[in-house]
Order: sequence, then structure tokens, then C-alpha cells
Amino acid sequence: MTEAAISAPAVPALRRLLWPAVMTAVMLLVLLGLGSWQVKRLFWKEAILAEIDRAEASAPIPLGPSPSPFTKVAATGVLLPGETALYGADVRDLASGPEMGARMIQPMRESNGDILLVDRGWVPLSRRAPIEQPAGTITVSGYVRSGDSHRWFSAPDDMAERRFFTLDPKAIGDALGQPNVLPFVLVVLASDAETSAPPTRFPDPARHLPRPPNSHLSYAITWYGLAVALLAIFVVWARKELRA
Repeated sequence: MTEAAISAPAVPALRRLLWPAVMTAVMLLVLLGLGSWQVKRLFWKEAILAEIDRAEASAPIPLGPSPSPFTKVAATGVLLPGETALYGADVRDLASGPEMGARMIQPMRESNGDILLVDRGWVPLSRRAPIEQPAGTITVSGYVRSGDSHRWFSAPDDMAERRFFTLDPKAIGDALGQPNVLPFVLVVLASDAETSAPPTRFPDPARHLPRPPNSHLSYAITWYGLAVALLAIFVVWARKELRA
């Protein structure tokens, strides 16, 4: 038997492998590209989180016209008494047991005359505990939260009762008799002396700056794992085809 006759059956087998090999290579490049993109996103997100940590540990900066949501800022003005709204719904564990509550939003007239909505923190709906109401000119520090828009499944707001489930500064301002509020809300951050749990003073302010989720490492592992699995499946299949 000649050498050509021996190698002849291998030629059709190699041809059968051609297109599967090309498709596998393309899919492998896509999976590796997605994994590498997630690695880049991981480094980018870690840099943002490190910046937030530095901002949280530093003194607040004055509130500007275009504040970043990941920066601690401060605003000075007078809280307008008797004008408050409630936003959202949240259950907290208090010393007396679980309590349903919401975040209390109150307008502040800044030193420059602007009206700023301030999220002073969580308050129980039962209102059995007194709500602190500072008088005169005060300075509050926190972070800025942009407004949301109503969606199909958003709970309806109650303008008359000043009860809101969508953080829409314009709608909240209208309900409070302040139609010209700034297009964002300043969420008050707790001081070191206000971080006790469960809270005993109300409103109970936020504890930390907002942090975006960071799942990029798990995503990268998933894409790289799929690439390895795809390569292993192709190798096993190709060996069977060559033996056939």
C-alpha cells in the first residue's frame, strides 16, 4: 500500500474540521475579547471606587452647578419649615422592632437664593419619635442624587399627601410649593457621631457615598471560562473526527 493511499482518508477528515475550526476560532476571539473588556472595566471601576473612598475620607467641597454623584459636597442655607415630602418605602430595625419608613425630603434656601431639595434621611411613618428640625442657617454635607423619571411599573405618587415613589425633583418641588428647585437632590451623610445602629435620632441620614456595583471580575472569569470550555470541546470533537 502506497503512502498516498494511507494518507488519503485523512484529507476528508481535515476538510471536515476546516469550517468548525474557523467558527471555533472566531467564537474564541469573541469570548477572549469580552473577557479582556471586562478586565479593563474592572480596573476602571476599581479606580472609581478608590476615588469614592478618598472623597468619603476627605472634607466636603462646596456644592457647584454640576456636581458629581461620587463626591462629598456641602451646601449652606436655611431649611424651610413645614414643607416636607416623603420618598420611597423602607423597613428598618429599631430598638422597638421593625418599622416602615421613608426618606424625608425638605427644601433648603441656599445662601445664593437657590432652592435645593435635601434628603435629610429615613424617618418612621409612625412618627412616634420626634423629628429634629434645625433652625437658622446651617451647612449640610452629603452627595448629589440625580432625579428619576416615571416608568411603566412605578408606584403612583400622591401629590396631595406629598408621598413620592419616584425621585422627581420638579414634581416634589411643585408639591412643596417650590416650582424652581434645582434638578437634583442632596442626600445628607451621617457624621461619625450618627453612625449608631439601630438609629435613635431622626431623620436617620445615609451612611456612605453611593458605590456602583463591581462584578467585572466574575464576568471576566465567566467569559474566559467559556473560552476554555469551547476550546476543550473542539479539541475533543476534532480528535474523534480524526480517528473516524
